[in-house]
Amino acid sequence: MTFIVRMLRFVFWVVVLSWSVALLRRLVRRMGQGALQSQAPVDVPADTQARKLVRDPVCGMHIAEVLALPMRQDGELVHFCSAACREKYLSETRKMAANG
Repeated sequence: MTFIVRMLRFVFWVVVLSWSVALLRRLVRRMGQGALQSQAPVDVPADTQARKLVRDPVCGMHIAEVLALPMRQDGELVHFCSAACREKYLSETRKMAANG
């Protein structure tokens, strides 16, 4: 009789454990779907210029060409991520020209 009771207890706990795992998986899946749905869609322009990245020579940051601040210097087009980087680049260029 104790063997049958032990087997029934074992089966009971296996069923409880499997249901708990299934419930936990379902809960995690719903949480993941909720996080994906709560994010606002990103508006990506269709033109090819928006896809082109340029590198800021001062800080090294990559930025979309349409968002960058362009500056033409000595026939070369240089792009900056911010006005502060552009000013820093200009001041360093002046220092190099004075030392050169």
